[in-house]
Amino acid sequence: MAGTCDICGKGKLSGNKVSHANNKSKKMSKPNIQSIKAVSANGSHIRMHVCTRCIRSGKVKKVS
Repeated sequence: MAGTCDICGKGKLSGNKVSHANNKSKKMSKPNIQSIKAVSANGSHIRMHVCTRCIRSGKVKKVS
């Protein structure tokens, strides 16, 4: 599965997980990437890796 969205380019976000005792360890937050069939500009069907926010906002036309 691709790590970034083909539409908006959203990718991994790194940061620190902080405990109650203020101990810090690295963590990664990944976007919810879905593999969907979409309609391209010329009308053909292509497979894309798109985040759920782009699907929900209607930035990509999904094939049923």
